Amino acid sequence: MMKNNEISYIEFKAHDLEQIKTFYHSLFGWTFTNYGPTYISFSDSGVYGGFEKTEDPILNGVLVVLYHADLESIKADIENAGGTISKDIFSFPGGRRFHFMDPSGNELAVWSDN
Repeated sequence: MMKNNEISYIEFKAHDLEQIKTFYHSLFGWTFTNYGPTYISFSDSGVYGGFEKTEDPILNGVLVVLYHADLESIKADIENAGGTISKDIFSFPGGRRFHFMDPSGNELAVWSDN
């Protein structure tokens, strides 16, 4: 069972999803699920995560994703604490999420299955 405020997912960027699947499967035994041409998730790694395809240069390729059952509430709390919303709430297969910047400029995300 997922708990509010815990890290539940880590998202990376990748230029070639087939190459990245081969790399992590052959080295570490990770398994993958395809979600269209631009996204794959992985499991069997100790934490759930995914890779998003990008053509852009990858400078900081990791997105830490927290879980919270009430996105609207935690979004307001983040803003009240000095965080900045960098991507407003949006839907994706399996739930909804938003991205925010902490006061030091680190980008994280919060998701919910509600």
